[in-house]
Amino acid sequence: MVKTARPVFFCGECGYESAKWLGKCPGCGSWNTMVETSAVQGKPAGASAQARPLAEIDLTEARRFSTGIEELDRVLGGGVAPGMTVLLGGDPGIGKSTLLLQAAGNLSENSRVLYVTGEESPAQIRLRAERLRIGGNVLLLAETELDAIAAEIRRIRPAFVVIDSIQTMSCADLPGAVGSVSQVREATALITRLAKRENAAVLIVGHVTKDGVIAGPRVLEHMVDTVLYFEGERHADLRLLRAVKNRYGSTNEVGVFEMGDEGMRQVADPSRLFLSGQNLPGCAVTCAMEGTRPMLAEVQALLAQTAFGTARRTAAGLDPGRLSLLLAVLENKARLRLSDKDVYLNVVGGLRLLERAADLAAALCVASCAKEAPLAPSTAAIGEIGLTGEVRAVSQMEKRMRECVRLGFSNLIVPRGEGLPSVPGAVLIPVRNVAEAVALL
Repeated sequence: MVKTARPVFFCGECGYESAKWLGKCPGCGSWNTMVETSAVQGKPAGASAQARPLAEIDLTEARRFSTGIEELDRVLGGGVAPGMTVLLGGDPGIGKSTLLLQAAGNLSENSRVLYVTGEESPAQIRLRAERLRIGGNVLLLAETELDAIAAEIRRIRPAFVVIDSIQTMSCADLPGAVGSVSQVREATALITRLAKRENAAVLIVGHVTKDGVIAGPRVLEHMVDTVLYFEGERHADLRLLRAVKNRYGSTNEVGVFEMGDEGMRQVADPSRLFLSGQNLPGCAVTCAMEGTRPMLAEVQALLAQTAFGTARRTAAGLDPGRLSLLLAVLENKARLRLSDKDVYLNVVGGLRLLERAADLAAALCVASCAKEAPLAPSTAAIGEIGLTGEVRAVSQMEKRMRECVRLGFSNLIVPRGEGLPSVPGAVLIPVRNVAEAVALL
């Protein structure tokens, strides 16, 4: 059957398709996001795929391969699998290419690896590889045309492919400039299909917009198996790797790296990075669970007399809505006057505390700043605070307590109740509600 092209409009935000242009997308409600592209009608002649019983699927094809970088393997869910497509996003200069080049160098020791670059010349990649002390087993291809890349992948049949970056790839059959929504969408779809067909793991670099999301249509993240974000300040050494989507593992894990002269260095004990070691008013330490890893974090608070009619509440690393809730509980249940104070709360090191176990530490650091009284030395607080002021238990208490004791925080303010684990070296200070916890100051 002959293929015929027809114009199609799709939303650059959510991927909604329409046969005509619309000012407002019916799918997500965004304005002026409909982009014209072409759709191919008809199906080429050929053998159709045949269904197989689930029991006949060979699981040996899904075994994992380590990238040689434990922190990256942790976030991926245990390594990369054949046919897996990973999209890595992050700000320019954050270290995306460096991390994947290091992983490619490790994987090339036992497998065939193809590194496709559309942004840098082969000489630039070679200089970076020498600085990172990477061997010459990685196959390098400087190309942006998708048809040429697909032909080379079919020729050498690599086990792993790195695409740097997806915004530089182009398809000759589609209109639009390189990096446009239609080009990025088609490039990702073609590479994903090729990865499944050739049973190769593909690692794709993606740029992000000024809002911090991967550039291109939102449907881009639905096409791939795993979406990772590389976070951190360009002028600082600390880098955090998070998964926002993972069909092969958990999205709760976080990888911690430091940028050095020889590339990305893994941080084996990240808890020490997020502690200042100071025992001052307005500081409190808690233990958060990042997937299976307990990690100590320091929460700091600053109170200032408001100069406006409405007090400001600013939080970095904690949900601002959660901060407002904790301040209301402190004012109502612990009798702290905070309505005329600007409250600024920060989690040291750029860590984000998304779980409720940090509630008690956040409340105590605010109360400590208000009373100008520091917590006792070597003290950590773990617990969730309810609207009635009660302090509730959280999961995996034993892991959290052992991590606190290991780093010298033996005095633990914890929820009162039965079933608390016994950890050698831990001195438990049980509290029933937030008023009892504030009274400890």
